[in-house]
Amino acid sequence: MTRQVPTELAEKYVANGWWTDETLGDLLRDGLAASPDARFLVHSATRPWSGTFRDVEIVARRLAAGLRRRGVGPGDVVAFQLPNSMEAAAVFWASAFLGAAVVPIVHFYGRKEVSYILGEVTPKVFITPMSFGRITYDLSVCADVPIVGVIDKDFTDLLDDEPLAGVLPVDPSTCALIAFTSGTTTNPKGVLHSHRSLVHETRQLSAMYPDDRGRQLTAAPVGHFIGMINAFLIPVLDGTDVNLADVWDPGDALRLMRAENVTVGGGATYYMTSLIDHPDFTESDVPHMKYAGLGGSSVPAAITTRLAALGITVFRSYGSTEHPSITGSHPSAAEDKRLYTDGRPLPGVEIRLGEDGEILSRGPDLCMGYTDADLTAHMFDDDGWYHTGDIGVLDEDGYLSITDRKSDIIIRGGENISALEVEDALLGMDVVADAAVVAVPDDRLGERAAAVVRVHPDRGSPTIEDLRVHLAAVGLAKQKWPEEVHVVDDFPRTASGKVQKFRIRTALHDARSGE
Repeated sequence: MTRQVPTELAEKYVANGWWTDETLGDLLRDGLAASPDARFLVHSATRPWSGTFRDVEIVARRLAAGLRRRGVGPGDVVAFQLPNSMEAAAVFWASAFLGAAVVPIVHFYGRKEVSYILGEVTPKVFITPMSFGRITYDLSVCADVPIVGVIDKDFTDLLDDEPLAGVLPVDPSTCALIAFTSGTTTNPKGVLHSHRSLVHETRQLSAMYPDDRGRQLTAAPVGHFIGMINAFLIPVLDGTDVNLADVWDPGDALRLMRAENVTVGGGATYYMTSLIDHPDFTESDVPHMKYAGLGGSSVPAAITTRLAALGITVFRSYGSTEHPSITGSHPSAAEDKRLYTDGRPLPGVEIRLGEDGEILSRGPDLCMGYTDADLTAHMFDDDGWYHTGDIGVLDEDGYLSITDRKSDIIIRGGENISALEVEDALLGMDVVADAAVVAVPDDRLGERAAAVVRVHPDRGSPTIEDLRVHLAAVGLAKQKWPEEVHVVDDFPRTASGKVQKFRIRTALHDARSGE
């Protein structure tokens, strides 16, 4: 399942200190020992929790001891499906102490997705709640898992009285994490990361963050790659408080920012726009949004310039679950680079563009491959390059700009239309809060563009004629204009806030079929 890293690349990563013998368990052990009194807070209407790193570590080490006594150790797989919570951190940290590969599963995944994931990784341990909010979890999905712990039922039975001491030794080149993508395609993909790739990514991402970013609130699900790193690894490395929210509600987030002096520092653009579009938002909230590190989905210039006009320092990055940090801009970079590009390659990372503009990348934080060996063979070549499926351009200073995904190209009468370009233009309309442009069948042209938009409250719904007037005014070529428009309350999204375009395409297809 894993790809072969060319020998010269591996030697370069070691020689430059990008790959070391430090494991995930080592990083956590040292960081927790350095800042035992840092706060760990869960802001929740149903399961609030308050304590210190030391408190959570004790639970994690008691769990590690209990699992060790039951035969769990290096190389085994521990899966959990939990909302943002203390228990999620305890399971993640315990797995690292044991040298086991941890599998975080997004808490709102249903039976189909969870059954698929458990079948792919065959875990020795699975930790889940009975319910969360309106979700009731189907425990039959884990009937074949040897060790199951259910929060609020028998999870504490897995804890030994005496915590595990130290960290079990493990080869840093082995798998530490299996991260499943958030479903922009029909089935999630299992992405394998080693201790080396994860430790490098944690340290690299931490170095990108400004020192004065404040006490950051993490609302991205910890079952998703970036939520997990921001919640359970970077704060331990930096010795900063953990503040988790188990649901994203922009009104609640604004209240927390004011009452608890926490900050929101970016992620997918949806998190920032939902705050500034909320009726309770005022300019007095901007100091709690001093920085906006944007990535994880397309970042339209209309949004970066809008945030910058409020006095927020915007900086962008580009990566994926497979290759988490390919490019990025530091907050101190020139404003035009921060607002309009996705940054330069980060330390150790190389990129090149294929003949069709596809971005190929490789670097020390690149994954080991997929749980699907055929997919690994398809997405990685013998020279170590990952074929991202994204289209981009490089400027004269080496800054990358993502222009589209190969799968997002609309071919209208033989001419390629960039969905991202049209979406960016639509976001310049005062009425439009968010936009997704997708291909729909056309009997004459093969495909045409359909615009699906979310509008600002009390602004009315734009007609197709409204779109045409605006797009003509901004100078977008007529053949790129959408030929139909649909207004929605919100989009189907992944855990990281990405719009699930395949679900939009399916919905439009079903509507045409009368379903």
